[in-house]
Amino acid sequence: MRKHDLKMLALLLVVPALVFTASCAGQFAYDPSVKTSLSEEEARLVAEGGEAMFVNEDIFFDFDSSALSQEAKHTLLRKDYWMKNNTGASVTIEGHCDERGTNEYNLALGERRAVVAKNYLVNLGINKSKIDTISYGEERPVDSGHDEAAWGKNRRAHFVIK
Repeated sequence: MRKHDLKMLALLLVVPALVFTASCAGQFAYDPSVKTSLSEEEARLVAEGGEAMFVNEDIFFDFDSSALSQEAKHTLLRKDYWMKNNTGASVTIEGHCDERGTNEYNLALGERRAVVAKNYLVNLGINKSKIDTISYGEERPVDSGHDEAAWGKNRRAHFVIK
C-alpha cells in the first residue's frame, strides 16, 4: 500500500473510535449538583427502610427519554448505599413506559431505561453481575389512566430483589 492509502485507512479507523469514545465518556460526566454521598440521617433511614424502601422507590423518566434526572440519580445513590450494605442481594431492574408508542418502541425504550439505571449503579461501584435488566415496555402499568398523571407514573424503572 502507498503511504497515502495507509493514512486514509488510519483515519477511517481512528476517527470513528474517537467519536465513540467521546460520546460514551460524556454519559457520566461529573455533575457538581449531584450529591455523591448520603447524610447520616438519610443513611439511617435507608438502613431502617430495608428491602421495602428499596423495592418501593422507583425512578421516573420524562416522556420519550431514558435520561436520569437529578432526583433519579439521588434515588440511585440510596439504592447504591443499600446494595453495598446488603452484598448478598441481587437485583432486577425493570424498564417501563407509558402507553404511547408502538410495542416495539416501548420495549426498546424500557430496556434503555433499565440499562441506564444499571450503568449508573455500576459506576457507583456495584458489581454488574448483581444486576439484571428487563423491559416490560407498556405492558405493566401501575396506573391504567390515560392522562399525563398516569403516564408519568408509568415511565419508570422498578427494582426487584431476587
